Amino acid sequence: MAQDAPSSGSIVVADWHQCKDSKEYFSKILHKKRRKNFGLLESPVMPPHVAVDTVHYKIFISGKSGVGKTALTARLAGLNIPNLHYETTGIETTVVYWPVKLRENGRVLFFRLQLWDCGENTLRRFDHLLPACKEQVDAVLFLFSFTDRTSFDDLSNQIAKWTGTSVKLVVGTKFDLFMHCDVPERDVRDFQETWNLRVLRVGGEVSDGLGDVAPLLNCLAENLWHQDCVTAGSANRRSQQDTGTLL
Repeated sequence: MAQDAPSSGSIVVADWHQCKDSKEYFSKILHKKRRKNFGLLESPVMPPHVAVDTVHYKIFISGKSGVGKTALTARLAGLNIPNLHYETTGIETTVVYWPVKLRENGRVLFFRLQLWDCGENTLRRFDHLLPACKEQVDAVLFLFSFTDRTSFDDLSNQIAKWTGTSVKLVVGTKFDLFMHCDVPERDVRDFQETWNLRVLRVGGEVSDGLGDVAPLLNCLAENLWHQDCVTAGSANRRSQQDTGTLL
């Protein structure tokens, strides 16, 4: 079972990307209304009078071959989504920057999300790759496709491989109200209740704006920040207990 996740919008302002005061920040990840591509050593540059902290996280994307891991990564990063499916060979990393505004104090943070994608068959073939993906990982996105029942049934096996990771999100890809669906809503609800994990949906056409990626990126940022706060609170309590013992 996962720990209770924060409710949507309780930590970050969910629609902040639509507010006027966000434009100065989002303009640093956009170019001509399209997303900028950032390399491993690149980052958004803010003017000197604007102080913004950047928090860094490593995210692994898990799922069966063909569910859309590479396509989701491209969507989140604002890259062109491949027209043809191909198996990812080795490990591919993609950097995504996403500014958020904390609801509690109005503080703005840049989340630097390094997305790790590795093909299912590649992970099976090379034993050393999964430990490398797990090393210092902060969150895992478990993917299934609404058009592939076996990918949904395999979620329990995927989750079992990541028992030590606190932040887990499940993403259903290829979600379209007008397409054939192999995973009915009642099964999704049962899964959420059993595993205490929220299922997010991604699908449809990709727009040049931020609206189609904002819900997932905000949810990911919210869960990561919540986990950091929980960890910091536990550390402070342990420190106070140790101090009390010494006294």
